Amino acid sequence: MDETPETIRDYRDLIVWKEAMDIAEEVYVLTRGFPREELYGMTSQMRRCAVSIPANIAEGFGRAQRRPFIQFLRIAQGSLKELETHTMLCVRFRLLSQDQAAKLEPTYTRLGKRLVSFVRSLDRDGTHT
Repeated sequence: MDETPETIRDYRDLIVWKEAMDIAEEVYVLTRGFPREELYGMTSQMRRCAVSIPANIAEGFGRAQRRPFIQFLRIAQGSLKELETHTMLCVRFRLLSQDQAAKLEPTYTRLGKRLVSFVRSLDRDGTHT
């Protein structure tokens, strides 16, 4: 696991947080191209779940206890799945092209796997207390 106690002093040191921030930034850039009538629809939905991912990682870390941190990481996982679903819907609604969605997919997959591994490692050995 990339996240070891020796290298983590702050949530900003977490690879999962850094990758989540990158995804949020990319979603903001992509949704700028959405039609104006989607501002309170899909634009808002995608942005909310995209920013929720790094925010929940940070909030969980800030609780400074393993169990709450794991719970917030799981919430971040849920937000990532929600974002994946919104991305697929955007392709169906022709708000995003297949190519745009395909560029996001590997980042979603990588972060999802990292979050699962991180939760398992915390669950297994209690590295964040």
